[in-house]
Amino acid sequence: MYQNLIFYFDRLSAKLWFKPLIFCLLSIGGALIAHTADDTFLTDIVPDIKKESLDDLLSTLSNSMLVIAIFAVGSMVSAFAAASGTATPRSFKLVVADDVSQNALSIYIGSFIFSIVASVAFANGYYGKAGYFVLFVLTLTVFLVVIITFIRWVERISKLGRLGHTIQKIEDVTAKTFQKMVDVPRMGGAPIIVREHKGIPIYNEKIGYIQHVNMATLQELAESLEIIITLNCLPGTFVTPDRAMAYIVSGNDEFPLHDKEKLSKAFIIDNTRSYYADPRFGLIALSEIASRALSPAVNDPGTAIAIINSYVKLFHLWFLNKDINTSKIKHNRIEVPEIATADIFEDAFRPIARDGASNIEVMMRMQKAFKSIYSFIPDELKDIVLTNAQIAYERAKLATEYEGDLKLLKDVRLEKPL
Repeated sequence: MYQNLIFYFDRLSAKLWFKPLIFCLLSIGGALIAHTADDTFLTDIVPDIKKESLDDLLSTLSNSMLVIAIFAVGSMVSAFAAASGTATPRSFKLVVADDVSQNALSIYIGSFIFSIVASVAFANGYYGKAGYFVLFVLTLTVFLVVIITFIRWVERISKLGRLGHTIQKIEDVTAKTFQKMVDVPRMGGAPIIVREHKGIPIYNEKIGYIQHVNMATLQELAESLEIIITLNCLPGTFVTPDRAMAYIVSGNDEFPLHDKEKLSKAFIIDNTRSYYADPRFGLIALSEIASRALSPAVNDPGTAIAIINSYVKLFHLWFLNKDINTSKIKHNRIEVPEIATADIFEDAFRPIARDGASNIEVMMRMQKAFKSIYSFIPDELKDIVLTNAQIAYERAKLATEYEGDLKLLKDVRLEKPL
């Protein structure tokens, strides 16, 4: 249940309207709650506040915050366009979900709403002596928060949409997703047991990418029906009506239609992939940025090298810790497949090996990266690293015309130890 709440909260918080709505509600509540101070002991001890000074403060706040909010939206839209144009369109959601920018926009709009509501209540005699004082303190606090937020936001907006910042955001969210998978392997499910018959297939009429699997719902259904559910897809998989999402291992050959519908509803399907449960999507987004950087129109091998460095860090996080919590099985009736290591390497390195084959600096850095990964990857997976290193070398061999460059690459290439 906790994982489901986190998933839905992440989806909501990524929406541009979510935080402004929360701040607007808090602002309205703050402006109206000041009236409650009139019925307390504060009436006898607080100083008198001149109505003119409070009115001037609220007027200044209302006149300036709307303009700043509009300016903030314009700056954010420009940053979004820059991120999509210089990095990859798949980075748009992450840039939109930038916490500092969303908080800044929320505070600007919330401050505007606060000043309007407080001004109307103030003009209609809603506050007494203590209410005026509390409203005055709240208004000064809002001013202070706006100033601090503006300073932070100016620093962030100078980076938002920049290529380096976008790469870092994708790397960070991918690292968090890998860490979730380290902490809760297979989404808390059990390893798949190979059987002669897979079971009864479960389909879904929707077409799209699986963004989330409600494991708690599946476990509850499996316990009530005394069945085993074997997932046939993970978050990030593109499903169609002809592809089984799961198989039911049951003592009965038939499975009630209404139970099939309950089971299929546990899979959240959307038109796009999600970074928060699908680490392969983060790797693909990074490789797209590298491919664009290696195109003749851009010719920026430094970006591709930076992304290769990011892969080493991400793979170190994943492979060094992936077997630590293998005993953590929360949903014993749900069997979940592992992410194929070969697929992860293809997502990350194949596009760069293809598009950067003629760039000796990029290919040398890739071979060095393979050597680093080879040093910490589990022994049973080392052949995958060797295969990818050999493929990258063969691509470079075909694309490199100068023998000196090829000799340099051969000196640093990863080869199987004797």
